[in-house]
Parts: sequence; structure tokens; C-alpha cells
Amino acid sequence: MSAQPNSDEARHFRNALGAFATGVTIVTTRDAQGRDIGLTANSFNSVSLEPPMVLWSLAKSAQSLPAFLAATHFAVHVLAADQEELSLRFAVRGAEKFAGLDLERGAAGVPLLRGCSARFQCRTAFQHEGGDHVIFVGAVESFDHSDRPPLVFHGGRYALTVRKEPARQPHAESAEPDSSFSQDFLISLLGRAQFQLFVSLRRDLEQHGLTEAQWFALSALGVADGRSVAELDRLLRHTGHRVTHELLTSVAATGLAELRGYEPHVRVTLTEAGRRALMELVAAAKAAEAHAERNLGTAEIRALKRTLRAIIGETDPGASLLLTPNYPE
Repeated sequence: MSAQPNSDEARHFRNALGAFATGVTIVTTRDAQGRDIGLTANSFNSVSLEPPMVLWSLAKSAQSLPAFLAATHFAVHVLAADQEELSLRFAVRGAEKFAGLDLERGAAGVPLLRGCSARFQCRTAFQHEGGDHVIFVGAVESFDHSDRPPLVFHGGRYALTVRKEPARQPHAESAEPDSSFSQDFLISLLGRAQFQLFVSLRRDLEQHGLTEAQWFALSALGVADGRSVAELDRLLRHTGHRVTHELLTSVAATGLAELRGYEPHVRVTLTEAGRRALMELVAAAKAAEAHAERNLGTAEIRALKRTLRAIIGETDPGASLLLTPNYPE
């Protein structure tokens, strides 16, 4: 496709995107005049589990864009299968979308719809221009969910989901685990998985001139700017990297962050270039995760993450990081 697609190419591109089934959401906020704002969107995605962060995108041509750009908070509603009419109502430009609805109120007075599969109340963490859209990243402050099956959009039409047992790979049942200590030891398996998952991201880091330690520091700043050296060090202890003034000075030298103040009261903030780089790297990390999960069913992915969280909880050493090379106590 050319850099500036013509109308036929744009239509084919939309059709290709339609092959990907998505959930249907309604995003709501409140403008400076106290008016309720909402629209239907299927660009919703998760960014991070810890801390919980999500993103969605809005066309620059949307009438509601100024309201969302100025808003401190917004809410994402994952619609249930029986809420197709609600989806259609909020997809119409300029309609009285909230008329007659039984609403709740969240942070900053944001309107909350009832009967959804899930709801995420978010503080606007940062915004990023992505082509003809603006990407909104939200820090999830509260959420709730139900067992209602979700509404799905595929190929330009609404659809329903059907539960399917995860497929087993032919080699999965027959493969015998290597009985050697080095190959089947849990630490070895986890370490190898982490290393291989990070391979593609390392290439992206190199393109931005960043080390792994600098990337972790940028990720923490993406959640909330203005952190001190001590705060960042405390947040990132689980990564095995110490956050020092020298490390943050090296990040600032790339133009992705700024240091403000003097030791020991230095605060670190992302620059606009830093926010753009962070979004690109988050997207690359999500792509690597999706590639690794391509042969796993939803139930298997959830079970894997639940198991890993349990292992982390049982082995968390707290203040000190055991088995971390060159990590001074």
C-alpha cells in the first residue's frame, strides 16, 4: 500500500481490518461545561496488568475529540451481547445518546452505563498522535465485570461469541519433558521464556538507542511523570536493575526524558519524544506477546498468567532481590 492510499486502497484496508474480530465498547467522559459525552469504539486494548492500564483511539475528525483531550477521566464500557441497540445509539453523531438512560457517576462525574460485560474507570495518563487518530492511554482506577457474554464486531457486522475449548498442538501430548535438571528446571524454563520473549523488543530498544534498564525506567515514567530516583528504584526492584542518577542522566541524554531539580530531589519527566517512543515500544511488546500466545487458547493464557502470578507471590523476596547478580544490599 502506498504512503497516501487512494479511496479504493483505504476501503480494502478497512475490509482487511474487519477480518479481526473485536469487542464493542462505549467510551464516556464529561466536558468542561458538564455535558455527558460518549461514543462507540472498538479500538480498545490493554496495555499493562501491573499497573493496570488500557488504551483506545479516537479519530481526529470526531466532534467529541476536544472533550476527551481536555478530560482528566474517562470510562470504557465493554458491551454485553444484548446491548447492540446501545452500541448503535452511541455510534450516531450528535444524537441525544444519554436520554432516558439509568446512569451511575464515576470519578470527575463521568457517566457510567449499566448492564455491561465490564467497565473500566480511568484517569487519562497521556495522549499520543497516531496517524489520523489520537491514542488515549488510561490508568485504571477502578473496574467491575460480570458474566454477561460480550458483543462482538466482525467483518462489518455484530456477532456473538461461542465458547471453544483450546486446541491442542499435535506435539504437545507426545512431547516428553527433558529430565535433566538444566532443561526442565522451573528457573531455567522461566528464564529462557523471558529471554526469548524479549529478543524482538531488544531490537526495537536498540533502534531507539536504549538499554533494558533505560526501557524499564521509561515504562515507569509512562504511568506517572515526576518521579524521584528513589521512587523509580523502589518501583523497578523486581526487574533486577538499580535506578541511579547516572542511569536517568543517560536517559535524559537521549532526549526522551528531562531531569528537574538538584540531588537528592531530582524529578524525572518524559518528553514528547519519550512518550512517542514509549508508545512504539509498548506496541512492540504487545506484538511479541501476541506472537508467543498464537498457539494457546484463551483458557490456557489465563491459566498461565494466573500460575505465574501465584509463583511471583510465593517467591517475592520483598526488600531484597535474591539471585540477582550485582544487586547490592
